[in-house]
Amino acid sequence: MGEIGIVTEEAADLPADIVTKHQIAIVPVKLDWPEIEKIPGENTFQKMRELEKRGIKSFGKTSQPSPNDFLDKYKYQLERFEKVLCITLTSKLSGSNNSANLAKKFLNSKDGERVFVVDSLNATAGQALLVLKAIDLINSGKTIEEIVAELEKSIPHIHLLLIFNDPKWIEASGRISHLAANLMRKMAQAGIRPLSAFKDGVLVPVGIRLGAKDLPTALFKQLEKETKNLRKAGKKIRVTIVHGDHPKSAQRLKEMIEKELKNTEVVFINVIGNVIGAPIGPDALACAWCEI
Repeated sequence: MGEIGIVTEEAADLPADIVTKHQIAIVPVKLDWPEIEKIPGENTFQKMRELEKRGIKSFGKTSQPSPNDFLDKYKYQLERFEKVLCITLTSKLSGSNNSANLAKKFLNSKDGERVFVVDSLNATAGQALLVLKAIDLINSGKTIEEIVAELEKSIPHIHLLLIFNDPKWIEASGRISHLAANLMRKMAQAGIRPLSAFKDGVLVPVGIRLGAKDLPTALFKQLEKETKNLRKAGKKIRVTIVHGDHPKSAQRLKEMIEKELKNTEVVFINVIGNVIGAPIGPDALACAWCEI
């Protein structure tokens, strides 16, 4: 039996090879969108594009995992590991963390004491970085109490940057106004790219990049700026990249990072999942970074 097993949600957007290698149990996230069920496509973004082509105005809604969803994964991991570490999507945008904590109460008292829940205050590539940090700490032989303490210290230092290709999807979700969406479109036409980031668990605008002809350039310039002092000090930076079914943009960002930024490692590129993907729409691009 292993020492510590990990549970997290699909929202972390971890690649399958990492999930398999580290025996991570993934809690599914539900997408309520009947109109796309029969639409062809390999992922939600491709189906969203097809909906648009057909002129179907429809938008999906995600729902948080239930306590039973977490309970199933806890029981599965408790059979394989002495302790379980659950890392959840930010509690500021989802009830996942609440479900994860409620699920502990359905276990007997002894097993409940073996499960530890951490609120990532992040999502997608940022949540993934916290999981990768947990893997490092587990491999270093630290106790689960030490790991939880280290993760909570790391949370404010994990940074997620996100940029939309078209704000219409997040506008439709009700997260931004029609006026704000139109402003973002006009800015993009002028080569001005608005950027968003997670701050204290909430997605907020963090600034603009001037003269950025495309999404990879805009994200790269911001990443370069934010990591400059750490890189100058010889610190190593870990990066994860996710995209809205636009692998060429993601690959270009990766190549720019590897070519221009010393001491910076891109761990993976993956497609954004439904939790963030449904509201931000196709072709969006995001990256998360932290000091190793």
